[in-house]
Formats: sequence, C-alpha cells, structure tokens
Amino acid sequence: MASALLSLDAVHCAYGPSRVLHGVSLEARAGEVVSLLGRNGAGKSTTLKAIVNLVEVTAGAVRFGGRDITRLATHEISRLGIGYVPEDRRIFSDLTVEENLVVGAKADGAQVAGAAWTAARVYEFFPALARMAGRRGGSLSGGEQQMLTVARTLMGNPRLLLLDEPSEGLAPVIVKALAEQIAALKRQGLTILLSEQNLKFAARLADRAYIIEKGQIRFDGPMRRLLDDESIRRAYLTV
Repeated sequence: MASALLSLDAVHCAYGPSRVLHGVSLEARAGEVVSLLGRNGAGKSTTLKAIVNLVEVTAGAVRFGGRDITRLATHEISRLGIGYVPEDRRIFSDLTVEENLVVGAKADGAQVAGAAWTAARVYEFFPALARMAGRRGGSLSGGEQQMLTVARTLMGNPRLLLLDEPSEGLAPVIVKALAEQIAALKRQGLTILLSEQNLKFAARLADRAYIIEKGQIRFDGPMRRLLDDESIRRAYLTV
C-alpha cells in the first residue's frame, strides 16, 4: 500500500477554551479522493483548517509528504503544495475572473501530472470561466464563484486539494457539474480531501470515507462499505 501523502495523527484543536477536535487521525494517499463526512458542527471545517494552520493544533501532528507541517505558517504550507478551497469561497469581488486567477498563480508550485496550471489550462478545464474572464468576481453566481475558487487554487499547482463543503448552497445541476470537474481532477492524479455533508455528492467521487462526530472520527473505511451500512449512516449522517 502506498504511503500517505497527508496524515493527521491524534490532532486536537480548540477555539479559545472550546475544544473542537479530540484526537483526529486520518490520511490521504497520492491520487486518492478521501471524503470527510459529518453533520453541521461535527468538526469537518476545523479539520481542514488545522491542516493549513488556520486554527492552532494543540496536540498531535499533521504531516505532508512525510514532513511535519504542524507548526509551519499557512503560506509555507501552501508553498509545499497544499491548496485550500474554503467553505465561504473568498474570491476577490472587485477583481475580474482573470485577475483572481493571476492572484492565485504560483510558478514554483508542485505540478500535477507533470503539467503546470496556467490561465489557459484553467480555461480549457473550466470553459465557462473563459467566457467570463473580464467579469468581476462579485457579479458571479454562487456556482460560478465556487468554480472560480477551485480554479484559483489550482493556479498554485497543488499536490493536495482541500475542498471544504463545495456543494453547499448550490443548485442540483451545478452540483452535478462540479462533481464532474472534481472527477476530472481525480483522473489527472490530484489528491483531494473533500469535506462534505452531501453523501450522494461525496459517494460519486471518494475512494474512502471518514465520518467525524463531535470532533472524533467514528468511521474509517472504503466508501463502498459506508454505502452498504445503513446503521452507520443513520447514526452519524442523518439529521
């Protein structure tokens, strides 16, 4: 079995006095799509933020490519090849689509499948963005902004892509298109850690799944096993 590209070992996190993660361990191997599933407030977003040091890890370790990155600054983690797509997208509303892409460019980033991401390659992958290149980010729909956020992150040439709730708030037709684009990234060999509440969306993409509940991992296994076990889904994923 291939060694893990990303691994979390008994990670604990807190916001001030409020402890959120309680010994989270997970891993993603090169070329995998791994889904972190759970209800609202379970700790999904905090786990992704812990990886890129947007929330302090109070105990445990985060490793990337075998290197301990737990205490590195966020920009240093990005330079190593981790791209983070936040839940709230955070595009630059006053910049055009093309300018948003230029902001995300990182010429010295790790390359995916031997080919660097450029604006031209992004436009081939997301044709809709090419048609909107001169539009300001703030004028885009939610689905278009999500597409732009993913594209801007790809401009950093990541080896690992962290996607935080990418399908949230999007119309079903947009969710389907987004899933197809993420599947295409998977075929190109990009490793993806996907935080989701939408099991159907995650099941289309993920090789393996983790379920987090109250800051602890409650399930770890192949996506197929999760889909076949209604008792686990009912215990940890139904509202």
